[in-house]
Formats: sequence, structure tokens, C-alpha cells
Amino acid sequence: MENLFNEYAMELDTYIMVKLKEKTAKLSESLTKKNRAPISLSMGAPTANPPAVLIEKLKEFLTESNIHTYSVTRGEPYFRQAIAQRMKERFGVSVDADKEVFSLLGSKDGLANLIRFLINPKSDESEKEIIMIPDPGYASYGEMVKCSGGKSYPVPLTKENNYQPNMDEVYESMIQEGFDVSKIKALIINYPNNPLGVCATREYVQSVVDFCKKHNILLISDAAYCDLYFSQEDKPFSVLELKGAKDVAIEMFSFSKPYAITGWRLGWVCGNSDVISRFAKAKSTIDNGIFKALQKACAYIINSSEGEEYIASSNAGYRRKQSIMVKGLRELGWDISDESIPHTTFYLWLPIPQKYDSAFEFCEDMLEKSGIVVVPGDAFGKYGKGYFRISYVCSDEKLQEVIDRMKADGFRY
Repeated sequence: MENLFNEYAMELDTYIMVKLKEKTAKLSESLTKKNRAPISLSMGAPTANPPAVLIEKLKEFLTESNIHTYSVTRGEPYFRQAIAQRMKERFGVSVDADKEVFSLLGSKDGLANLIRFLINPKSDESEKEIIMIPDPGYASYGEMVKCSGGKSYPVPLTKENNYQPNMDEVYESMIQEGFDVSKIKALIINYPNNPLGVCATREYVQSVVDFCKKHNILLISDAAYCDLYFSQEDKPFSVLELKGAKDVAIEMFSFSKPYAITGWRLGWVCGNSDVISRFAKAKSTIDNGIFKALQKACAYIINSSEGEEYIASSNAGYRRKQSIMVKGLRELGWDISDESIPHTTFYLWLPIPQKYDSAFEFCEDMLEKSGIVVVPGDAFGKYGKGYFRISYVCSDEKLQEVIDRMKADGFRY
């Protein structure tokens, strides 16, 4: 029956995090027997409990009349108004709750569906429409494009370009490589970035907005990590703060990271009203929106003092966890300069030890010998070759145990 699936679905591979989970589960018993029970530094998912008040609000709303009936795909009015208030208070951006805000079953849902709605699927490689994606970047971007019958073009984020590639140069490179640039539909940017943990300057993102306006390209900003930062000086901004951004840009946000509710599946997209309107029409044929009790609870937390206190406390914890890992990895020989340490997210992006030929080989060795689960950089794109990603979301004690195991088992740079 597998051959009944379309050619785009047949080309897809299992998501890297699912692969790692499956392999870890198979090895769990044998690793535990040798005192190396798996410690996961792979998933970009908080492990702490959500804000207590958020749970209490959810319990409270569960008993309201009509709370268990269908919602609407656009999102309940109180949810969208809360988003508009958040955008104003957090970023100084005014958005129309009725025309420029739309609810998402997580930002991943929004990205996948938007890409599918943008791309006219083609079988002929030369005819495929193009979405430009960051590389290294979120592992699902390319698969989303592939599944939609399009083609992704990797935009290199490297140390040499300070992880802020000149888009005019990228555009010229595409022409020189023989790409039909008239087929470019959208550009995805992701700052703070997964897997690198880096941010971009306002001046740079403004140049990206101007580039997209010049070439009539939709700018999709994936802002899932915008509330994970370690100081006010490094507080991420919204692309919608920039001049002319609403002409070409939309921005996607997630509740998962800042409030540790990855399983709730809530997010939103806001920005260009034409894009939001067309997205809304298409999305209305797919689902009936988010469970209303979840919307109501999150509408509360997003503009509450308790929500702000939770984010501040979580970020302080991530900074402490980062310090544990950086100190330990330096002791193990990694040359981590103060300037290269990220000021956002909960990720570290590091070169593999010199004795290994590939990141996959190194990560496999770490899992099989020490029970430490990290992600090979190649999973995030071709420019991730020779690197691996650490997600330091588990307890301080487990992070220290990771360092102790690496020392005991001979994993040094």
C-alpha cells in the first residue's frame, strides 16, 4: 500500500529527533546496565514544569460552559487580542487582531501549511518553485519544502559571514548556479537561530526586508526562540519592528519554548494582512482550531506578571546550565571563546573532536559508549558538516554527569 503515497511523501525521511529517540530506546537497557543510562541533549524542548498559574488557569477554564466545543481556525477573539497586546508590549508593534493575527497548532504546523499553500508542486526539477532556508537551520524546513513539491535553497550561515549572509550575494550565486530566480517564493529566517544560538542585528534584518521587497519575495520569520535570552542588551526583536516589514513579512511564534508547554501545541502568526487572509482561508479547510481552554489559559499567561517572572527565571536557569557545559567542555579541550558563546536559546554548536571523520560517527560513539545523546550537525544542512548540537535543557546534575562521563570515557576535543 506504500506505493499509493505521492512522490513527495515517498522522498521524505524520518525526522532526525525521532530517529535518535528510537535508537536511544533500543540501547537504553544495555546502557543502563553499564551505568550509562541515556541522557538526552538532543531535543530542543524544555524539561521544567510550566508556570503553576498556567496549570491552575487551565483547570479553572475546563469547567466553563461551551469550552469543549469547536473553536475556530483563526483563534478565539480573546486569544488574538491577547496576542496583539503582547506584540505591542513586547515589541512595540501594532497588529490588527482581526486581520493580522492567526492562531497555530504550534509554529511547526504554521510553517508546514504555509509552505504547502505557497508551492505549486512540480515533478520536473527545473520547474520546481523555491523556498530559501537557513543552513544550518531547523531540520524540518527542507523536508517541508520537499513534501510540498518544491525545492529548498540553502542560505549559508557561517562564521565567515557572521551568520548574517549578504542576500544580494546569495541571489547572484543562485543565478550563477543556473537557478531560475523568478521561481523564488519565500525566504525563511530564524533568529535566534536553531541550531547555532546566534542572533542578527537590526541593520542586517532590515537589509533582508529590503531584499525581499526588491524581489517580491515573502519573508517568513521563525521567532520561536525570541523569549530565550540572557540579558536585556541581547533581547531579541521582531522583524515587524522594521521599516516596510509588513509589506512583505509574516512572523511565527511559539508558546512551547518560553512556557515549557511543547505538548500543548500553540503558536501564532502575524504580519502582512494579505498573507494572513489567504492563509486563513486555506487553513479553515484543514482544522477547527485550538482547544478553547488552552487558548484561554495562554491568553492569560502571555501578558501576566507571572508569565514574565517565569521567563526570567527560566532564562537565568539556562544561563547557569550553559556555564556548566562551557566550563566542562573547555576542560575537555574545546576552544570556546567568550565571544562565541550564544546569548540566546539553550543550544551550543561545536566542532566534533579532531579524531572523527564525521559528526554522525562522533554522535553514535557518544551514545553507544556513554549514553549521551547529541545531534550531528549534518542533520541541520550541508553547512553543519563537522559540527554537533547540544541542547542543555536537562537538570544541572545531569549536565555535570555528561561532563563527568565524557572525561571518564575519553571524549575530548
